[in-house]
Amino acid sequence: QVQLVESGGGSVQPGGSLRLSCVTSSSQIGVYDMGWYRQAPGHQREVVATFSTLGRMNYADSVKGRFTISRDNAIKTLYLQMDNLQPEDTATYYCKATGVFYGREYNYWGRGTQVTVSS
Repeated sequence: QVQLVESGGGSVQPGGSLRLSCVTSSSQIGVYDMGWYRQAPGHQREVVATFSTLGRMNYADSVKGRFTISRDNAIKTLYLQMDNLQPEDTATYYCKATGVFYGREYNYWGRGTQVTVSS
């Protein structure tokens, strides 16, 4: 079982920045694909950015050029730097870890951190 704890959310004005962190309980974070997802009220959860075990990063079109995902396996932490935030970025942001072991996929989620962008 892998536990994920997000932090760094808050309220900012449009154009502001936040940095989200996700600390994992796993001592082997390097074997997991990691990602950030978000869910706004009345909407489905959507992928924001992912960082694979092979170092490949992918972003949703809506955040390209504004958000940056990174990971530090040594301290078991995933980050999401969010710049030029807009009201449509308002959502609860979740961290996810995915691992495949012996042919079976395991998915773990954090409880989320709230991001609110408003003037």
